[in-house]
Amino acid sequence: MPIIKSAKKRVKVANKAAVRNSKTKRSLKTALKSFVKKSDSKSHSAAQSHVDKAAKKGVIHKNKAARMKKQLAAKAKASGAKPAAKKAAPKKAVAKKAPAKKPAAKKTAARKK
Repeated sequence: MPIIKSAKKRVKVANKAAVRNSKTKRSLKTALKSFVKKSDSKSHSAAQSHVDKAAKKGVIHKNKAARMKKQLAAKAKASGAKPAAKKAAPKKAVAKKAPAKKPAAKKTAARKK
């Protein structure tokens, strides 16, 4: 058991992170198993989403996540699952503002002393 106060805090923080990471890993494994059990587009997109979340949180490496997603896509294609069509977000029209015109600077004549 650590004696120093900062080391005690690090133990607490590490334990919290371990619990959080294990929950993410468990949800990832569950999603992958459900996809293997039932290969349809809904479970495929859910599995990909869980892979992305795990990579974003740093539970798995980004290259491993890319590899897993590629394997999922290959399995989905082999099983004949159609990929879910992504809904494109409607683009908002952005009105461009005309640049504000600045008044011309007054020219002052140089004075002689």
